[in-house]
Amino acid sequence: MTVQYLRINPNADLPELAPSPPFKVIVLADHVVTPEWQDKVSNHLVDAGCLYMMAWGVDCSSWDDAFDMVNVMKFIDQGIPEDKFLMTTWHDDETIEEVFHFCKFSAQHPTVELDRVLIFHISQQDASGDLISRYEMAG
Repeated sequence: MTVQYLRINPNADLPELAPSPPFKVIVLADHVVTPEWQDKVSNHLVDAGCLYMMAWGVDCSSWDDAFDMVNVMKFIDQGIPEDKFLMTTWHDDETIEEVFHFCKFSAQHPTVELDRVLIFHISQQDASGDLISRYEMAG
């Protein structure tokens, strides 16, 4: 399993993400963001290949809703193909270690193998070393 970390300031411009093999994303929200930016992030990550999103942190249930809406709107006229179905969860009453454990051992797409994880950290502080280490130690 490949794990990557990407930190972005709240409401900042999004970096270019090339389409890639399907992946899981853990959205770690340290800050409140605008609904417009949340929609932009959700579309950006789904367009890049996200098929399983787990949200944790500030207002995490709204991230679940935003990603669900992206998937519904992409296929509104034809129905969502099985290999494009986006799984989403939010974890407002769990520790980050529990979310990492869930990602590693329970978050599985019903039809697509997901071998890559992106930790998408909405924060003003870089925590790449700490979060990747905690992810690797989970479980």
